[in-house]
Formats: sequence, C-alpha cells, structure tokens
Amino acid sequence: MEKYALFIGCNIPVKVEQYEHSARAVLNKLDVEVKDIDTFNCCGYPLKNVDQAGWLLSSARNIALAEARGLNLLTLCQCCFGSLKTAAAKLKEDNKAKERINEILSKENLEYQGVCKIEHLLSVLHNEVTLKTIEEKTIDKYKDLNIATHYGCHALRPSNIMEFDDPVKPSLFDNLVNVTGAESIEWALKLDCCGAPVLGINDNLSLDLTEKKLTNAKKAGADFICVSCPWCYMQFDKIQDRIAVDRGNKYNLPPILYSQLLGLRLGIAEKNLGIETDQKNDKVSKAYPKLFETEEKEAKKPKKKKATKSKK
Repeated sequence: MEKYALFIGCNIPVKVEQYEHSARAVLNKLDVEVKDIDTFNCCGYPLKNVDQAGWLLSSARNIALAEARGLNLLTLCQCCFGSLKTAAAKLKEDNKAKERINEILSKENLEYQGVCKIEHLLSVLHNEVTLKTIEEKTIDKYKDLNIATHYGCHALRPSNIMEFDDPVKPSLFDNLVNVTGAESIEWALKLDCCGAPVLGINDNLSLDLTEKKLTNAKKAGADFICVSCPWCYMQFDKIQDRIAVDRGNKYNLPPILYSQLLGLRLGIAEKNLGIETDQKNDKVSKAYPKLFETEEKEAKKPKKKKATKSKK
C-alpha cells in the first residue's frame, strides 16, 4: 500500500481535533502508513476567490513538500481536498503559472512537479484499503443503526477534477457505512450543501440550508448524520445548536465523523476516537447508546462429528 503525507489543514487541529485523532487511529489499525510534514501551510482555500496567485502558491507548496519526500497526499478536509485538486488541475493546464510558482518555490529548494496523487480519507479507505479488508478487520457489526450520509460539495464537484465518485448518484460513502453493519438510508437531500460556505455572509440562508437537511434526514429515520469534513461537522453540530436557540427547533440529530463510526467497529477505544468529547459537548441524544448495540460476528465453529454406535 502507498505511503501518504497526512494533510490535516487548519480547522481540524483547533476545532475538530477528534477528527485527526480518530483518523490516525483508524489508518493505523488498517496498516495505512502516514507521515507528518510540519512545514505544511494552509491549503489556500480561503484565498481562492480573493487572490488566485496566493491560493495557487499555497496549494502548490504543500504538494511540492510531499513530492520532495516521494509521498502522495491524504487529506481529511473536503475543502482542502477540493483546493489541492483544483490547483493541481489548474497548474497542469497553465505552464506559465507553474513556472512562476516554481520560481518562488526555488527559494526553498522546492519544485512543483505535479506527480503527487491527492486523495481524501474516504477514497483511500474505499479504493486502497478496500471494503473486503475493512470487513475482515471489524470485530462486530452495528445493530439497527440508521445513518444519513452527507457527501459534501467539494468531494463531488467538479467531478472531472475531483474524480471521487459519480456526482449524481454516488455510492462510495454509503458502501463504507454499510460495511460497518449500519444502514445508509435514502434521503432526498443527501447531496445538498450543508450551508457552511455562506455562514457569515448570509446567516439566514445558511441556517435554512442546514435546517432543511436536518428535517429531511430526521424524517427519513436517521440516528446520525455521518460526515467526513470538519466544516460540515461544525455546521451540523454548532449551527444545529444555534437553530435550537434562535428558532426554537430542536432536532437532536448529532453528526458523527466516519472515522469514529468505523473506529468503534475496529475495536478502537472511545477516548481515542473522541466519542466521549462529542457526547459531552454536543446535543444530548438518545442515539449515542446505539453506537454500542452490536451484532457479534458468528464464530466459525468446528463441525461436530456424528456420534457412532459402539459395536459390542
């Protein structure tokens, strides 16, 4: 299996640290080797619509750092995934921009080559580790747990650049949920935006988008909304709390990171997945006990030999 440089981005270490801890624990359990590069900078996403040159340089420098070590990039954040992949596509088409970037990077003895693969955690688990291996490593299965998968925007679009899954009818995330024994339910707003991109610009619209998704997922019978992006996680967590305060609508539908959902079934301790942190800091929900209701795998019992009558 390939080795990866783990790119955790800016928000995870500060606001959703349980994502990093749980992802590292899961990757280690599944024998995916990751390396840390302490000189990584922001992926450039916040600059994308303000300073294109600054965004390209930020993304290209991270990729060049991984390339210098002969590593591919594994991202946890979908915004980082989208930013890095889009920058790589842009630099592949624009040789002059690539030359300008490399002129700057040469001051650090770095060079952007464009040979580094950029993957998201979910695609590595699904395509590199494989569902078969994950199933073999699980110690038991969830029982009667309904999960609403939230794909997020940046992993799927633009599809010709992301190359993550079918943007209209994706199945990768659902497959990863189902292999744990949980059921990835069908819900109409699965592919809609969570509302995070417009928070701080148009708060009412942001809350409307989140509330519509919460209503739809709850109506479909979800126990949790499963996410794989820190921005989406924070939106379904903190903004759900804000909706309860500002609008008086309580959904009690907690978000859960996929690395946490899978980690429990791999036998990883709650404290190493941040489950305890979520239960203390998030909305109180009857769903949490369901994470520990499981159906144990049937042990392969040796066939009993048929009793034979003794001859007298």
